[in-house]
Amino acid sequence: MDGILLVDKPKGKTSHDVVDAVRRDLKERGVGHAGTLDPLATGLLVLGVGKATRVLEYMQYDKTYEAEIELGVLTETDDADGPRIGERPVPSRSELEAAAAPLVGDILQKPPRYSAVKVDGWKLYEYARKGRDVQAPDRRVRVDELTLVSYEPPRASFRIRGSKGLYIRSIARDLGGHVTALRRTVCGPFRVDDAGPELLPMDVALMHLPEVRVSTEELHRFETGRSIDRPVEGIVRVYCGPRFVGIGEKGDSGLRPRKVLQT
Repeated sequence: MDGILLVDKPKGKTSHDVVDAVRRDLKERGVGHAGTLDPLATGLLVLGVGKATRVLEYMQYDKTYEAEIELGVLTETDDADGPRIGERPVPSRSELEAAAAPLVGDILQKPPRYSAVKVDGWKLYEYARKGRDVQAPDRRVRVDELTLVSYEPPRASFRIRGSKGLYIRSIARDLGGHVTALRRTVCGPFRVDDAGPELLPMDVALMHLPEVRVSTEELHRFETGRSIDRPVEGIVRVYCGPRFVGIGEKGDSGLRPRKVLQT
């Protein structure tokens, strides 16, 4: 049982909770996800099932969120689950839009103290739970859209689109508030409206990679770990006839196998 499963994660469940539930329902141990959602968040979780777990590393998608932020109150976790740790003046609409403008583009972002970012082998939330205030280095991320959809002070609704690794909670903190509701609506080529029980072919998650088709003779070389005399650039999807057979990459002597998925 191999493929991609799109799940609309409910509030209060961790991404790992969802993975465990799918493992039980499908009786398949090989299940993983392409991008964590906080327990507070709802929305699209893209899962790889079976052999599709081997291609999760190539599913580092841009994502779109709908976020509600309460301005004027800072919390320890940068969301509504944490205790209050400070206050800020509640901005006017024009002040809020002015504060949001510098957060669009390629930016350096400080991860939340309660996050899975690792420092010296430990996750930040593990330090935080032990009462240790460890700061991770700022990370470069990209924000393509930060649109103020509505504002009824102190609550603001934003549509946010950006790169992998972007923390919406950090945006809320930098605007002087915390996240009260968050929903992921888009993840790469997938939309939350597409979520359902159907298992999709694993290559639908890899359409951003170029396609290469090989002959039956070339397939034998590919499956046995040998290169094919075929010029390619970067990482590619490999097919033999209609079958998706794996991931290849540019090698010293042509197309080199990187992940063989169909044997």
